[in-house]
Amino acid sequence: MPASPEYRCDVLVIGGGPGGSTVSAFLAQKGWNVVLLEKEHHPRFHIGESLLPLNLPLLERLGVLDQVDQIGLVKPGAEFNYEGYEPAVYYFANAMDKSYPSAYEVRRSEFDNLLLRNSAAKGTQVREGVKVTEVEFRRGSTSLVRAVDEQGQAQCWETRFVVDASGRDTFLANRFNIKSRNPVHSSSAVFGHFKGAVRRPGRDEGNISVYWFDHGWYWMIPLRDGAMSVGAVCWTYYMKTRKVSVDQFLLDTIALCPMMAERLKDAKLMAPALATGNFSYRATRMAGDGYIMVGDAYAFIDPVFSSGVFLAMNSGELGAEVVDEALRNGDVSARSLQRYERTVKHGLKTFSWFIYRITTPALRKMFMSPRPAFRLEQAILSLLAADIFGKTPIRGPLLVFKAIYYVTSIISWRESLAAWLKRKRARRTKLDFVWKSGN
Repeated sequence: MPASPEYRCDVLVIGGGPGGSTVSAFLAQKGWNVVLLEKEHHPRFHIGESLLPLNLPLLERLGVLDQVDQIGLVKPGAEFNYEGYEPAVYYFANAMDKSYPSAYEVRRSEFDNLLLRNSAAKGTQVREGVKVTEVEFRRGSTSLVRAVDEQGQAQCWETRFVVDASGRDTFLANRFNIKSRNPVHSSSAVFGHFKGAVRRPGRDEGNISVYWFDHGWYWMIPLRDGAMSVGAVCWTYYMKTRKVSVDQFLLDTIALCPMMAERLKDAKLMAPALATGNFSYRATRMAGDGYIMVGDAYAFIDPVFSSGVFLAMNSGELGAEVVDEALRNGDVSARSLQRYERTVKHGLKTFSWFIYRITTPALRKMFMSPRPAFRLEQAILSLLAADIFGKTPIRGPLLVFKAIYYVTSIISWRESLAAWLKRKRARRTKLDFVWKSGN
């Protein structure tokens, strides 16, 4: 490993997912010498295929919205299902801010690759197949980033600023030993792509479908090429009951929901199913002298509504603004980055309140039987659309919604207590793995 730097840049980005591609594209566009190191090669598989309406203006600013339209399926809204209730469909066109009445369902392999190539086109030096192994922060000076390529050749970069967009690898959080399991939320997921699933008719074809069951909730995300992304987000204690192959475990889990199983009765898995466990975590900080963390490199809550893609891209755009300002002012201290951390944490807090409660009986009842008063449906839609950083006045209606939630929880106290005990049991269950078919 070279002791002295062979290469130099203004900003070095670790990771080429949506967050890394976004922050690097905006910084390169502002004229900085940006290098992005990605350990894998795009395109590569990833879940989280359902974008949100507030992704669209960001994609416009990146200059890729037309390209996303070519690979995506229009998503007008979200559908929620539970035994004993009629399906509840929320259309984004009914949100308080009606500027973006739809979003897209995308194959992440295509979407992520598109974003990475766009960053390169804007001037980012993208190096795939290069894994970062070490970062040396030197107080009051530049930082050294050491990496190795697929041939085993070492690289050493000198950079003025480091952006950790390594996703669930959480490179800096692990290095600083500041990553911890989320104490209030613990779940796992099993998922796969199916061919031959029944799609909703007409304009509802592109809607994400959410189903609740005793051990968590399911998603069905239709893709443009006819495939259907299907997965179950489950309590960890349920995942530990697996005694069959991952493929069969996914099929057995689907069978627990008759409404969903009916749509998949003639469908076949297109590739081996996968699973991942205990994926909810958070670092104690997301910025410091000479660095920031973007998206999942700081925290991951849950794949509900694919909010992670939006939060990663939004933090990437905001991060680019803050890093640009810090570099121009010659001050890359943690203090200069406080606005970034404060704003991103606000968004995470807003989303996480709902995500932590998505399996509770009270929230399920409210989603299935929305109350029209107080503009609550519009407020929920604004949240589902990711309208949490703008000027839309959703704070009041959301506070009312939370109050109704707590009242409903008290009224349904027996169900609420049972759900709380399940969550408590899940938090005590450790299950760190990535399953592949045949495991």
